[in-house]
Amino acid sequence: MGTEIERKFLVANDHWREHASGDKKYLQGYLGGNDACSIRVRLEGNQANLNIKSRTIGIQRSEYEFSIPLTDAETILQSLCEKPLIEKTRFCVTHDNHVWEIDVFSGENEGLIVAEIELASTDEAFTIPDWAGNEVSGDPRYYNVCLVSNPYTKWVK
Repeated sequence: MGTEIERKFLVANDHWREHASGDKKYLQGYLGGNDACSIRVRLEGNQANLNIKSRTIGIQRSEYEFSIPLTDAETILQSLCEKPLIEKTRFCVTHDNHVWEIDVFSGENEGLIVAEIELASTDEAFTIPDWAGNEVSGDPRYYNVCLVSNPYTKWVK
């Protein structure tokens, strides 16, 4: 069984950009899941994956990921996934021996920037960089699967 332990924070300022590497584009969509899990298809550059993740709220969830053919993923995204698709660019920033992934959303979720850190255990110590704002790990609105049915651009701010 795969397990993901991840903490998620809003990004408070642009200081992370000074240390960012990479700028990988992601396009992902969700297939009909259920109350127990979500099923995602993702294009990541020239790679494609099918991902099944438990719908558990919090920092620890079950996760399974499998490579699939690129052309199959493109077809699934366009013809079977719920719309809108999730569009984002991911950057990596190393801070105190941890890699943070910064997702800059576009499309229907334009304006949302989220920082995630994956941990080896739920009690692993880490320092929060000055550019990381409020933690939203337990707020389902920020889960990508929820951004399909309730895109960030539609939120009342």
